[in-house]
Amino acid sequence: MTAPETPAPTTDADPGILRERALAALTTARARTALLTSAVEEPDLTAQHSPLMSPLVWDLAHIGNQEELWLLRNVAGREAMRPEIDGLYDAFEHPRAERPSLPLLPPEEARRYLAEVRGRALDVLESVDFHGTRLTDAGFAFGMIAQHEQQHDETMLITHQLRKGPAVLSAPDPETVPLYTGPSEVLVPGGEFVMGTSTEPWALDNERPAHRRIVPAFHIDTTPVTNGAYQAFIEDGGYDDERWWTAEGWDHIRAHGIHAPLFWRRDGRQWLRRRFGVTEVVPADEPVLHVCWYEADAYARWAGRRLPTEAEWEKAARHDPVTGRSARYPWGDADPEPEHANLGQRHLRPAPAGSYPAGESPLGVRQLIGDVWEWTSSDFLPYPGFTAFPYKEYSEVFFGPEYKVLRGGAFAVDPVACRGTFRNWDYPIRRQIFSGFRTARDASPEVV
Repeated sequence: MTAPETPAPTTDADPGILRERALAALTTARARTALLTSAVEEPDLTAQHSPLMSPLVWDLAHIGNQEELWLLRNVAGREAMRPEIDGLYDAFEHPRAERPSLPLLPPEEARRYLAEVRGRALDVLESVDFHGTRLTDAGFAFGMIAQHEQQHDETMLITHQLRKGPAVLSAPDPETVPLYTGPSEVLVPGGEFVMGTSTEPWALDNERPAHRRIVPAFHIDTTPVTNGAYQAFIEDGGYDDERWWTAEGWDHIRAHGIHAPLFWRRDGRQWLRRRFGVTEVVPADEPVLHVCWYEADAYARWAGRRLPTEAEWEKAARHDPVTGRSARYPWGDADPEPEHANLGQRHLRPAPAGSYPAGESPLGVRQLIGDVWEWTSSDFLPYPGFTAFPYKEYSEVFFGPEYKVLRGGAFAVDPVACRGTFRNWDYPIRRQIFSGFRTARDASPEVV
């Protein structure tokens, strides 16, 4: 019988440890928010750089509004500070394309609001009972808010990438590593494993509960698909051959004139890309970035392969065939460190394929966490026994075939919002997100 998932180390931690963890997560998120919103002048904060994205100043006040709603009103039971702005920053009430026309808080007022909310939230953190309610158990509400802010920081980083003009953000490149020469794929044995979690204290509702899945044996790419490999698909006429595309995908790329990943352009015989205001030659050894699900699926078909299912991806990332346990991360149960994965906006690009050997799974699969979000073939659906918590709008309203699941996180994702069970989802047409993929194939029938 398959062994259960490994318990998360902080579930039963004493209040002092939980307080320190929550404070560190909130502080890290706020420092990143400040960086992303102080890097540009006020006109760039209030402008809408793409109809797909909110003005940066909307994200700024929305972060504060959600923190007030959950930590001050729901956890502490306090009165609303500014109830008149709730509707302005309700993501379901106003689509992104409409937000520039709303009477949003100006940048300085939004910053003051954000600071005042944070000051009161830290007071709540000092006295909260971490075992009082489900919302506060193990500091869940504080972890949820830290994850929410980091997710909006990732969204704001996407806006920075869409923004026209010179570079305003900088970060060192990932460490140069020897060219990866290991096997191109790994065999994942068939059988049962534990998917999802019931023990990770800050896991969100769609990651729960832990449950057993039987997955037949399959092969999966050791690393994400690279720019160089993807260029071969382009040069072979992949965007002009209907055989590789679903009907919806073919209609989409023809209607929008798509012939390469977003932000790429051909310059003679070479491909260039724009990355945070800098134009550069597309690096062949990096994982491909800014491709939609349809493009990932077409590449996989062209290569004689397919996208992995969500269950296959998680088994490759978490399952240890020796112990039978599902670990928190590919490398084990320890929180991510820089040697494990490219996370937290330490760099503004993926690391070369094959990087981070310390972060590989027990079977030898690399870069399952960090670098690029990875498209899977699966629709975003609830796990057996799913219960919405603490509100239906986080996950439940998105379940269905309209959304495809992405796994693993990207260089733009903070460790607090990334783990072996974390699930992301988006429309299959989305390309502005930091999305890539790896491919898989069925194992031979004689393989068990």
